Amino acid sequence: MRNGVTIGQAAAFVSVTVKTVRHYHKLGLIEEPIRDSSGFRRYGSADLLRLVQVRTLAAAGVPLAEIGPLLDADATQFAATLADVGRQLTERIDELTVRRDTLDRLADGDRALLGDRAVALLERMTGLGFPADEVATGREGWVLAKALVPDGFDDYLTHVEHALDDPEYVALIKRAGEAAAWDPDDPRVTELATAMAEHYLANPAHLKIVTALQAHTEAATRYTLIARHGEEQTSATTRAVFETKLRAAGIHIPRSDTR
Repeated sequence: MRNGVTIGQAAAFVSVTVKTVRHYHKLGLIEEPIRDSSGFRRYGSADLLRLVQVRTLAAAGVPLAEIGPLLDADATQFAATLADVGRQLTERIDELTVRRDTLDRLADGDRALLGDRAVALLERMTGLGFPADEVATGREGWVLAKALVPDGFDDYLTHVEHALDDPEYVALIKRAGEAAAWDPDDPRVTELATAMAEHYLANPAHLKIVTALQAHTEAATRYTLIARHGEEQTSATTRAVFETKLRAAGIHIPRSDTR
């Protein structure tokens, strides 16, 4: 009479594959039974018990490399190792939860990249009548700003929030959006740039919208990448005149060719 079961039966009994059982053998987690007279390896009750223990620990998240020593450890060490594995699993759960939350926010578009506060400001700008393409360009610039100058982004949003309370500022920025349709040599370009420069110089709190981001980095290249994102030729002309007037007033504005 043959004692024990075949590897296929053993695997089926404990809900794993034959390949898994053989992998456990290779790692030394379970000893291979001696072949019987027919040439088959027969798994007895002790082998099945060991297989169940290994499978249960592996399913619980215990690394395979730690299962052998764990099964051979005393009760105190066994409990301590399980507690350590539990802590590692908790850390993984926290990490996966963060990833899941990020995916959930991605379904809501900009919130994953900018956060609720910035999204609320973009919605406010739309409500104030800013052109959709200008809001879209601003959104992209903010994504760059948050990535390139993260330490200054919250302060920048604070300055924007306060500035949007000023109807004169809102009117100027909306008019700057209209300038995209003007020719570069249109006299209104210089008039607008001058009006904007005078407004910022008369309102230091609003001027921080221009200077806040550069205060958090010595790399002017980052500032110019953000400030000039999405510029058309006409808006670039407006900005050039605007920045020239600010520099003339002693305000430090990085130049596009600064390294």
